Amino acid sequence: MAKVTFLGLGVMGYPMAGHLAAAGHEVTVYNRSTEKAARWVEQHKGRMAKTPADAAAGAEMVMACVGNDDDLRAICVGPDGAFGAMAEGTLFVDHTTVSAKVTRELAEQARAAGIGFVDAPVSGGQAGAENGQLVIMCGGTQADYDRAEPVMDAYAKLAKRMGDSGAGQLAKMVNQICIAGLVQGLSEGLHFAEKAGLDGRAVVEVIGGGAAGSWQMVNRHETMLDDHFDHGFAVDWMRKDLAICLATAEETGASLPVTALIDQFYKDVQNMGGGRWDTSSLIKRLRALD
Repeated sequence: MAKVTFLGLGVMGYPMAGHLAAAGHEVTVYNRSTEKAARWVEQHKGRMAKTPADAAAGAEMVMACVGNDDDLRAICVGPDGAFGAMAEGTLFVDHTTVSAKVTRELAEQARAAGIGFVDAPVSGGQAGAENGQLVIMCGGTQADYDRAEPVMDAYAKLAKRMGDSGAGQLAKMVNQICIAGLVQGLSEGLHFAEKAGLDGRAVVEVIGGGAAGSWQMVNRHETMLDDHFDHGFAVDWMRKDLAICLATAEETGASLPVTALIDQFYKDVQNMGGGRWDTSSLIKRLRALD
């Protein structure tokens, strides 16, 4: 069992930190909203801290799941940042989806301070975090990954090292690129079924076990057919992730024409007031075009 700090108690971080406590780790939490941190401590015990540095002091491992590049920099190297309080030989594990650029930047600063660093973005959404069934794509040295993996096991269905620092974030970009295409395809298929007068649930029952089947189809078709999107991974966050994908594609020379188009479709959903809707709300955009 380890002395662990968790920074960021959003829809993902809150249950992930809870799984660490349930597994027997000694957990300290930090969140910008102290009310949420206090609620977590009331539910899971452990300790709450007022700053990332206070939370990280004395920890063997510091985990983080915050919003974006700027948020991650702030909790790592900003005023009262965690790196300044972490002892040499400790390990920082970042579950935030951010750019590979900021990951490599922070990993280098961590190494200079004698701190290990693993980028470990996750897939599986809120349900995966709550059920301890996340898939984790990791970048960093093999030695740092080997230290992180047993602790991440508290909330992971699968964890895999993809390469050196930044490789986990690059793999997460592949994940988001694939999801964008899948959700648009599913939205068009279900929309077509509706317009053609078919029973959408019956269609999914037939095609879901074949080549068209996907996690999105299994887990989202019912709510899409019911026009219900108050759950899951928000459109605002998906656009943040796709912006990272598209910027990285420019840097690497990759061509992402479908991803770029779907990013604009998500912009349309935001303009409809759906920034906090689940990503499967692409079908709502199609219905609005009728």
